[in-house]
Amino acid sequence: MELVAPAGPVWLPGRRRTAGRAEREDGVVSADPGAVRPDLEQVFRSTYPRVVAVAARVLGSRDEAEDVAQEVFLTFGRSAVPAGESLGWLSVAAAHTALNHLRTGRRRATREEAAGDAATVCPDVADTVVASEERRRVREALGRLPRKQAIALVLRHSGLSYAEVAAALDLSPGSVGTTVRRAESALRKELNRHASSH
Repeated sequence: MELVAPAGPVWLPGRRRTAGRAEREDGVVSADPGAVRPDLEQVFRSTYPRVVAVAARVLGSRDEAEDVAQEVFLTFGRSAVPAGESLGWLSVAAAHTALNHLRTGRRRATREEAAGDAATVCPDVADTVVASEERRRVREALGRLPRKQAIALVLRHSGLSYAEVAAALDLSPGSVGTTVRRAESALRKELNRHASSH
């Protein structure tokens, strides 16, 4: 896989200024801008499946999730994020970056083309179209949620524990359940609101 530099920085909540490290306004903690961290391969090997799973949960496409993972690992490779925080950092970055892709609408043509291809391959066209439309509606509604709620929901439903979500989003462990429930409620309201406006 050839690595290509990401289009822009990854924003991450909960990052604080650390002595000896530069933190940009967008929340990325940077080491030497030209250097690649020595533990990148080890972190990549241990966390890649989780990072792709988080992005795929948002995007619904493994190929696009792998593109997001590439962006996230390139940013991580130039960062000074402690290795012990890498899973949470990468999970949040994957959710955030995938939401950015979702919100910019760059995927619309790909989604429509994929839905058309699935309809021609699948024996039950009606079921395929209904399922594709429902997934599209959920992803669009997710993209309209407040950022922290959307990320908490994606991380929790991607298999992260309450403690891992809390650490990744700089929340208290006791507030994760409330945040996720509010996000689920907001997602349902958004789906209902959007359905009634059509």
